[in-house]
Amino acid sequence: MAKKLVIVESPTKAKTISRFLNGDFKIESSYGHIRDLPKSKMGIDIENNFEPTYIIPTKSRKRVNELKKEAMDADEIILATDEDREGEAIAWHLTYALDIPAEKTKRIVFHEITKSAIEKALENPRKIDKKLVDSQQARRILDRLVGYELSPFLWKKVFKGLSAGRVQSVTVRLIVDREREIKKFTPQEYWSIVATLSEPTSNVGFEAGLIKRDGKIIDKFDIKTKKDADAIIKDLDNAKYKVTNIEKKEIKRSPKPPFTTSTLQQAAVNRFGMSAKQTMMIAQQLYENGFITYMRTDSLNLSNDSLKSAQKTINDMFGKKFSLTEPRRFKTKTKGAQEAHEAIRPSDSDKTPENLKRELDAKQFKIYDLIWRRFIACQMQEAIFDSTTIDIIGHRVSNGHSVSINYTFRANGSVMKFEGWLKVYPSSFKENVLPELKENELLKLIKLSPNQHFTEPPPRYSEASLIKALEEYGIGRPSTYAPTISTIQTRNYVEKNEQKKFVPTETGITVNDLLVEHFPQIVDLQFTAKIEEDLDMIAEGDIKWTPIIKEFYEPFHKNLENKYNEVEKQNNDEETDQICEKCGKPMVIKHGRFGKFMACTGFPDCKNTKTIKQEPKTIGMKCPKCLEGEVIEIRTRYKKLFFGCSRYPDCDYASWKNPMGEKSR
Repeated sequence: MAKKLVIVESPTKAKTISRFLNGDFKIESSYGHIRDLPKSKMGIDIENNFEPTYIIPTKSRKRVNELKKEAMDADEIILATDEDREGEAIAWHLTYALDIPAEKTKRIVFHEITKSAIEKALENPRKIDKKLVDSQQARRILDRLVGYELSPFLWKKVFKGLSAGRVQSVTVRLIVDREREIKKFTPQEYWSIVATLSEPTSNVGFEAGLIKRDGKIIDKFDIKTKKDADAIIKDLDNAKYKVTNIEKKEIKRSPKPPFTTSTLQQAAVNRFGMSAKQTMMIAQQLYENGFITYMRTDSLNLSNDSLKSAQKTINDMFGKKFSLTEPRRFKTKTKGAQEAHEAIRPSDSDKTPENLKRELDAKQFKIYDLIWRRFIACQMQEAIFDSTTIDIIGHRVSNGHSVSINYTFRANGSVMKFEGWLKVYPSSFKENVLPELKENELLKLIKLSPNQHFTEPPPRYSEASLIKALEEYGIGRPSTYAPTISTIQTRNYVEKNEQKKFVPTETGITVNDLLVEHFPQIVDLQFTAKIEEDLDMIAEGDIKWTPIIKEFYEPFHKNLENKYNEVEKQNNDEETDQICEKCGKPMVIKHGRFGKFMACTGFPDCKNTKTIKQEPKTIGMKCPKCLEGEVIEIRTRYKKLFFGCSRYPDCDYASWKNPMGEKSR
């Protein structure tokens, strides 16, 4: 019997596939990449059309030898790595590392690890798509050229241990630019006026906001000061309030599209506080176990089979009034989206989260539940609301006559009429029930409230909003969001504050400013997006990869050579009054990859360094255990925040939670 060898990237994926294939097949895993550029050198022959030199890393050599033996004994080798460019590149590298002849090799792809999907893929094998391989290879070479040439420049001009990257540097720039916007922001004062009104015989009030004066709309900043607000309040002294217009209409809210990589990451951050990296790790586990479709995608496509399955699930679980007669389809607006792919969805919509609860751990359940609900919701009827808008004008009685003051207030009400998709995917919505009023009906004023407001600066990026920005600017692709965000934190270019928002470190600001001044293209949003478009065109076969690399590299390298002579070493040392106890020379505060430290000015003859102890931050309460020390914020070596007693080690009080809400014990 013919032996067919199927090779995938992960053992979990191999185990799942083995459930669907009979004894003719042997399923093996490559355990990820088995060839790569060397770590010890550039590995790119710049003089020879940027030809890369690939090696088999030491950790992969044993596995490669095992796979070689299996391949020699097989009549047919089926490469079933992931469907994206990286997966295509892994398949291509396998053919070289294992010396697989072309006539024995088949390439198959599938969006989900199910019996039907695998059988369909086996019926439609193809050759390795060299265009996809070239696109992935070009990305890898570009990133290697930037990293290996620009990083040493940063070591020489700033300090050792720094790195630059084509996508990571632009991401840091977004965060630095946002921080500067916040710092230079000047709040602007403005006021609003709200009337709390009721029917004459009722004490149950509803709110209406002031929207017009003399029939002219009041803009946000028209009421600038308390004096302006008080003048309006005075105008309305002893006023009568009358309903002048009532509009009722039905409003429909459509569901959001199924998840793509970026929207899944954003939802997981917002709902569960999961990092993009953690979300993708969990999604990959769900994919490799056959529960969801491929999780690296920017497409909103849904297969016809999945749409039919969703309709049946909705009919069975919620009834026909919640399902659609025709499926709802979505078109992605993301730059360079791969429309041939599918959105992230459950492999089988009948497998509800509750059905799988015993098979999933807590975090896997959360992500699967989110994906399942989003997919089912996108094929359900719209949610319907009854919306009511009531306009009210004030009148002041003067000498027995009613005089129009020409101030118009508006109350908006909304009541859910039909849940629709909200039944399965709850969204933020608050009903506001207004009383049943009639036109020309007089109302009772309960109170008139002037409210002071100030404009706020743009918010710092969270993981969710940063991913959204990267996607909107066309920077990176689904596979790069999570590793990029992880890298800029590992490199200590940015850190998260207590609100889990990104703040640039001094190191991040220093490196960013140097790159912006001297290598503007590297950190230019439009240029970086253009590179991504070029990589997409390579994948489509519209252009070749070597001219793109050459067009980028030659001016980049020439500029870099010039900058070695032009740019002075950045000296950010801070003087101190401390003397080195080893050689007697002054100590200075230096900036390193992991923050500030103290060093001797006698370096390299004297290599004395010291850590800088920062003043502990108190939270404004006594230690609940000893009642003597102050509770202070403390960071672990991995920067995780906890709270402890300032008298440690005499008092060992510690808490992961802020004790301001805890009782003394």
